[in-house]
Amino acid sequence: MKVLIDFHAKENTKLNEYNPEWVNLNDRSEREEVETFLEGFGLILDHDVDYTVVIRDGLRNETLASSSIIATCSKAKNVLKCFAVTEGHRGEGITSVLISTLIDKLFSQGLYHSFIFTKPANAHVFEALNFKLIHSNDDVSLLENGLYDINKALENMKRNDNLGDAEKAALVMNCNPFTLGHQYLIEEAAKNNQEVVVFIVEEDQSLFPFKVRSELVRKGIAHLKNVKVLPSGEYIISSATFPSYFLREEGERLRAYADLDASIFGKYFCKHLNITRRYVGEEPFCKVTKAYNEALKNVLPGYGVEVHEVPRKVFENIAISASRVRVLLKEGDAQSQLHQLDGLLPQVTLEFLATNYGKEIVERIKGSHSPH
Repeated sequence: MKVLIDFHAKENTKLNEYNPEWVNLNDRSEREEVETFLEGFGLILDHDVDYTVVIRDGLRNETLASSSIIATCSKAKNVLKCFAVTEGHRGEGITSVLISTLIDKLFSQGLYHSFIFTKPANAHVFEALNFKLIHSNDDVSLLENGLYDINKALENMKRNDNLGDAEKAALVMNCNPFTLGHQYLIEEAAKNNQEVVVFIVEEDQSLFPFKVRSELVRKGIAHLKNVKVLPSGEYIISSATFPSYFLREEGERLRAYADLDASIFGKYFCKHLNITRRYVGEEPFCKVTKAYNEALKNVLPGYGVEVHEVPRKVFENIAISASRVRVLLKEGDAQSQLHQLDGLLPQVTLEFLATNYGKEIVERIKGSHSPH
């Protein structure tokens, strides 16, 4: 199955000359060659990339062993990124060859929906390849292609989860794991709004798997009858909308991605689901989450959405956080942890940690390089 391409190359006859070559990302010299090439375009090869191809100015063989890269692209799961084509080869249809190669790879992995990150100036190139623009800011554009799009996904969510047209408040949480702080923030929203939707980050890059995190939240807020717990899907804090959240990057890239995620939430989720308030907890520890909160406060009012930043629930004069819980689980023994965990975690999470599966996760935390 091939991706449908509508691309008018200047020299279509050259397409047959371009043979994408797979890069072994575990080979240091091959990876560094791609990284050096991308540096010339002000780009980096992201750490989450799992597949990379390049096109060279000649075929590799015994007599020509080091031909130069003239184009490259990569993917991280179903997110296409790190595109670059040398200026002298633009307009020759190379982009369509790269896209076809990556889409074929996705299809072989059973993935039929994809995203592209690119610079805003290049968005039109991918729109010509049947990608739809989701949102663009000064630094980055996000486009998608496949079996569905964001509007269809939200229509399905509204119908399948019985989300009516009444005004709603929303929260987006990772809950890695679910703490008394998370519970308190949801209760505050439920107390002040008729309907509340809690989106649990579905991307499985946390120490506690998505199914565990979402189930703990459902059990922990079962007493709140005006709250629904839903998966965030691909359009909220995902590798597509906010990779810096998972890569823990700072600086300009963080601000660009935080703005992108916040804008998508306001532009699409708030419009389709009639969300008029977004609740967040104050963030005294994590710079990435703090920057995200600032982006929400800057962006969402432009879509008619109020942002309520609620002071954190504290225990022993320190704000409760999931990162603090993970540090305790990593560094402490069960007996010394007991008092502190009782003050940080609801009963549902404490009970889960006592199960065999919970103990397995704790052992993985103890063996991890970082408690994040």
